[in-house]
Amino acid sequence: MAYDEHCPFCRPHKDVEQNIVFENETCYFLQHNKEQEVLEGCGVIVPKKHHANVFELTKEEWNDTFELLQSAKKYLDEKFTPDGYTLGWNAGEVSNQTIFHCHLHVIPRYKDEPLAGKGVRFWLKQPENKREKFK
Repeated sequence: MAYDEHCPFCRPHKDVEQNIVFENETCYFLQHNKEQEVLEGCGVIVPKKHHANVFELTKEEWNDTFELLQSAKKYLDEKFTPDGYTLGWNAGEVSNQTIFHCHLHVIPRYKDEPLAGKGVRFWLKQPENKREKFK
């Protein structure tokens, strides 16, 4: 199995703040204690095999990601009762990928958040994000 000794997602057992909530044959659903301070209930689904980006996943890893997503939603609905979800992949540095082991963000959203109703597209559609060649 492909592995990167410096990647935090390749060795989730080594981080005492990282919780493996669910796993199946090819993937984990992880929650990190430090992330819970602002994004209550958030987590990531990561393949056990090191892939730099989502486009490298196998069909089996896609299916296992789907399976864990369903388990995560049921768990989060029962434990945190969110009002919605934001889900997403970042692929590449320009998309704000900072850990180059692909991961699906699973972010419960709540009506009482200061930024409730603001999703990924809100930030991307801001005038200051317009590319120079289109100004």
